[in-house]
Amino acid sequence: MANQAPAIELKGISKAFGPVQANKDISIRVMPGTIHGIIGENGAGKSTLMSILYGFYKADAGEIFIGGTKANITDSQAAIASGIGMVFQHFKLVENFTVLENIILGAEDGKLLKPSLAKARRTLIELANDYGLNVEPDALVQDIGVGMQQRVEILKALYRQADILILDEPTGVLTPAEADQLFRILGRLRSEGKTIILITHKLREIMETTDTVSVMRRGEMTATVKTSETSPAELAELMVGRKVLLRVDKKPATPGDVVLDVKNLKVKDEKGVERLRGIDLQVRAGEIVGIAGVAGNGQSELLEVLGGYQDGTGELRLNGQPLDLSGRHSDGQSRRARGVAHVPEDRQREGLIMNFHAWENTAFGYHHDAPYQKNAMLMDNAAIKADTAEKMERFDVRPPDPNLAAKNFSGGNQQKIVLAREIERNPDLLLIGQPTRGVDIGAIEFIHQQIVALRDQGKAILLVSVELEEILALSDRIAVMFDGQVMGERMPDQTDEKELGLLMAGITDTANAHSVEEIEENLAHAGGDAGKEV
Repeated sequence: MANQAPAIELKGISKAFGPVQANKDISIRVMPGTIHGIIGENGAGKSTLMSILYGFYKADAGEIFIGGTKANITDSQAAIASGIGMVFQHFKLVENFTVLENIILGAEDGKLLKPSLAKARRTLIELANDYGLNVEPDALVQDIGVGMQQRVEILKALYRQADILILDEPTGVLTPAEADQLFRILGRLRSEGKTIILITHKLREIMETTDTVSVMRRGEMTATVKTSETSPAELAELMVGRKVLLRVDKKPATPGDVVLDVKNLKVKDEKGVERLRGIDLQVRAGEIVGIAGVAGNGQSELLEVLGGYQDGTGELRLNGQPLDLSGRHSDGQSRRARGVAHVPEDRQREGLIMNFHAWENTAFGYHHDAPYQKNAMLMDNAAIKADTAEKMERFDVRPPDPNLAAKNFSGGNQQKIVLAREIERNPDLLLIGQPTRGVDIGAIEFIHQQIVALRDQGKAILLVSVELEEILALSDRIAVMFDGQVMGERMPDQTDEKELGLLMAGITDTANAHSVEEIEENLAHAGGDAGKEV
């Protein structure tokens, strides 16, 4: 074993995009039959490095060795021919094709499809038996749950005889039970001699799953350590370059009066499909109520209707006074005037105009406010820029340049711009969706601190997140949504990820054990996009 050649060895890999050095002289060895984790902040260069390995990019310098032999990986076909498969964070499946058709797509044996399908079916049965990757070959992809779709992606790679699998943020779309099943499958693949590279920002997954972990920071490889010889705190410090508080430091909540009162809230989409099916919910002053659930189960519609971007029916009260749901006064502007602030789930599509300057983005929605008005006709741009500079300093936005376009900030700093705009308006109610999606660990720590600080000022906060760790850490009370309904409420100190995961899958009898297959079946039959995307 000591003289065994690495499954993958990268030597001196460098890659620049104009003036940006994405990878700088990176060397890494991944031994066969192991699970090797790669972690790092946003922009650390992880995706670029894996894109070079999979043939999407060509390195400016450096060499790639597969099994001790130098490889010339010019494109993804060359990578596949070298035994490398990649499972992307956003699956590359054709939804109206069957599982079997997706698996052979691009790997047909000839012009006639029928023999290829027959061969693939036999191979699929063998792979399913060998690795515990059971799927229904004739099911349409659009009709199966997201956990099953991920199995299809893994089977696609194995069908192409991949010995090396790269998985990019594989649990971002899974319930806890599905994630546990995935890691059991990865363990089985490892025991059969497969080599796995796992890219994830979740330190707990790294500690529980990998044999070795490499840390990247600012395009360079800062460390490679045995997982058994490190800790989450050490890895976080290696990633960020400073000590990071991994837990949310907050005192117990002291809830006050009801700020938001929702009764029998219903929403239909443009096709007449009911997305919210009678939601009852309360949020009090000085508390954070977290909404847990797999995306597509109504959380987005809940935020939209509360924020005034979607019509609905039912009863909605803010500080005891009714809010209109009919569409006549149901708009974001009127909500903001009543003390509702909204950090949307997708900052780039709904929270920012990417080509506009930071100072323009901090004024959106509040540009009619007195401090920003020079007179009845014109805004005071100088006042907006000065205010933006102050917000950037308080929220540690980097670089602190109000004149920089939103698209030129990292994801974490884009999120800080949106948070600064909404939190600094002293709202009675903050609606916040996916507060740390795509955000690195240093910015996560800061964002969590700001949310807790707002709660401690006596504000009501409704938090939607697909990260159960985040929900458990931040929330004072947790409501779980499935198929447009609230399945139940739990106190964070009286529940765990397993129970919440079952509720997320629509299973209210959490006292009894259920299989991953039952969970996937529930998710697949949920309304809308349930079970397909997080």
